[in-house]
Amino acid sequence: LQYGIVLDAGSSHTAMFIYKWPADKENDTGVVSEHGMCDVEGPGISSYSSNPLAAGTSLEHCLNQALRDVPKAKHASTPLYLGATAGMRLLNIADPQASDAVLGAAAATLKTYPFDFRGAKILSGEEEGVFGWVTANYLLENFIKRGWLGEWIQPQKKTLGAMDFGGASTQITFETMDTIENPRNEVMLKLYGQAYKVYTHSFLCYGRDQVLKRLLSKFLQAESYQETVSHPCWPMGYNKSLLMSSIYDSPCTEKERPSLSLNTTVTLVGTGNGNLCALHVSKLFDFTNCSFSHCSFDGVFQPKVSGNFIAFSAFFYTVDFIQTVMGRPVHLPSDLKDAAETICATSWSKLLLKAPKLEKRLPDYCAVSTFVYLLTTKGYSFNNHSFPNIAFQKKAGETSIGWALGYMLNLTNMIPAEKPSSHKSMLYNYWVILILLFVVTTLTSLVTAICLLRHSKSSII
Repeated sequence: LQYGIVLDAGSSHTAMFIYKWPADKENDTGVVSEHGMCDVEGPGISSYSSNPLAAGTSLEHCLNQALRDVPKAKHASTPLYLGATAGMRLLNIADPQASDAVLGAAAATLKTYPFDFRGAKILSGEEEGVFGWVTANYLLENFIKRGWLGEWIQPQKKTLGAMDFGGASTQITFETMDTIENPRNEVMLKLYGQAYKVYTHSFLCYGRDQVLKRLLSKFLQAESYQETVSHPCWPMGYNKSLLMSSIYDSPCTEKERPSLSLNTTVTLVGTGNGNLCALHVSKLFDFTNCSFSHCSFDGVFQPKVSGNFIAFSAFFYTVDFIQTVMGRPVHLPSDLKDAAETICATSWSKLLLKAPKLEKRLPDYCAVSTFVYLLTTKGYSFNNHSFPNIAFQKKAGETSIGWALGYMLNLTNMIPAEKPSSHKSMLYNYWVILILLFVVTTLTSLVTAICLLRHSKSSII
């Protein structure tokens, strides 16, 4: 077996994924699987801007686990990558020097381990979207797969679209036959000899945590930055005091930053008003300006969604909460809308009774469910016909869906542009044919022997 390690340095936390595959099957599809994973304790590395060295130290626990999970003899040949996403993209906008220092500290720690370290970098939003799409379709064998005789088969099924919802950005990526009017949204891929025209866009500041910050800013604005402000998306009975600095410490909110001291404390009081919450959430999007034939929002071109989609990360966690905790199935957009309204109308004490282990994120499910409803329907234009084609899931088999696997497959050249040589398939075919001939010959011999035995017995009688 061979191994590969990817650290997914997201905005809210870092996760380490260890992959494995048979050493002699590097270019086969469907053979890479997840060998292990580890959630790094603490926040995402972008949170360490004032103490970059701690960003590197935070990774040590998981890297030590990798030392145990990957056989020692394979350490030196195991590629190790770190990819940072929207949290670091935001830090790079706000403070490029701090961003470089954090990435440098993380890289310095990774270099001290006996793996084959191949770099730490910030992924673009488009890379994040496309690699997530590659991961999902690779795992579901939508590109190519082996037939039972070892031959390569181009599956007749179409590729799946991919929707990712992280802490600081959200991505939508899908194959389309339509003209992509903005070349920045078009990616041409050639995988296993097949060409794919893919639309992708990443919306920075539309990840879960940044959406919640932007909402807080809107509520403060609406009530002229008073000491006590109502929060229509928080449940009745829940309130919290926050420093202004925790709301306006991001490029996503800094344009709305008031002239007040950021050391000022504000108390937000939950009112559980679903309609008012939805109104404020909808104001986070610009649905009016568009210089193309069709836009999703904020003037971004998007062709019509088509085919099946897989929605992972916070999309999955939000819908999973609705279905498992609230007991509400989600098949149509109206199901999502009704569920969001129900969550918003549920008091804090009742929510706590339903899900005591989720206390930290519990106050925000009203806002996030409402956001997911508006993003998918009004933003991406999923309707009663297309919404049921979205599968909300976090894994394909035993492997997590996200950009990390697609990133590693790309950097290790494990998906060739051309269709793999049939040489290996022919060898495999010969073995299969030889085995079949052996089985047929053996069966024929057995049948002949039985017939002869019966004939000799009847002759004696």
